[in-house]
Amino acid sequence: MNALDQFREAITAAGLEAPDVLLDDGAIHRFSPSGRRGGASSWYVLHSDSVAAGVFGDWKAGFTSTWCAKSDKAMTPAELAAHRQRIKAMKAQRDADESARLKGEADKAAIRWRGAAAPSAHPYLVRKGVQPHGARQDSATLLIPLRDTTGKLHSLQTITPDGEKRFKGRMKGCYHAIGGKPAGWLVIAEGFATGASINEATGWPVAVAFNAGNLGPVAAALHKAYPALVLVLAADDDHLTPDNPGITAARQAALAVGGFVVAPQFPKGRPPKATDFNDLATLAGLGAVRACFAEIEGATCSH
Repeated sequence: MNALDQFREAITAAGLEAPDVLLDDGAIHRFSPSGRRGGASSWYVLHSDSVAAGVFGDWKAGFTSTWCAKSDKAMTPAELAAHRQRIKAMKAQRDADESARLKGEADKAAIRWRGAAAPSAHPYLVRKGVQPHGARQDSATLLIPLRDTTGKLHSLQTITPDGEKRFKGRMKGCYHAIGGKPAGWLVIAEGFATGASINEATGWPVAVAFNAGNLGPVAAALHKAYPALVLVLAADDDHLTPDNPGITAARQAALAVGGFVVAPQFPKGRPPKATDFNDLATLAGLGAVRACFAEIEGATCSH
């Protein structure tokens, strides 16, 4: 088996769909992790001269893996030193490429954001029963900004009228703020509609992290920037998903920053797809959402 085939096997073993053609030119190449068009979040760099070696990973999933045609034990000291230096150089190349990509996406997001206007009865907002809370609209697309703790815009979440959501650019540690300046405590929620319902029910400021995987990074960033704030993690109750990722991620994030966790308490007859506070608001009203936070409000006052 040649080096290209071995490298392909390594990519496949990591759970990615390797591209049909692999290039061993030492440049970064992007591809879709699922093999479908669009969403090219996976990447690789491959050298086949000397001792063949490569690095690959997925930006969205947040992992990097290395591959070499020889094991460390099979290489001479000189080959091993050269191999380690090459791997280091490839990772630096990847980091530089990713930084350039994220900057480019941030620049495009800023241009699109400036050209957008306040939403006008956007179907997604109407269906979810929430106010815009700082969102904008570009043609038929709803735009939600992702900012860091300094307020810098890094990316946009786009939401179509039928609810399809997409991201480009940096997400990790970025969020969308709903409500006024935090004073005492701050809620961190997964989705925009969820955060909007919590704010409308309680009046509490909310940071929208956009997904479960970003709850921890957002909580860490906010805790570092505002150490006096009490952070409340509003969990999605993914009760039909193994290991309940919404509850699990919220608990882990809260533990890391000394925060609290609140999960929606649904009435009897809960629909299977009802998982978050927006679903609870739709089913039982904002009062039911407010009730979930009542005990936490007393706890945070004396925290």
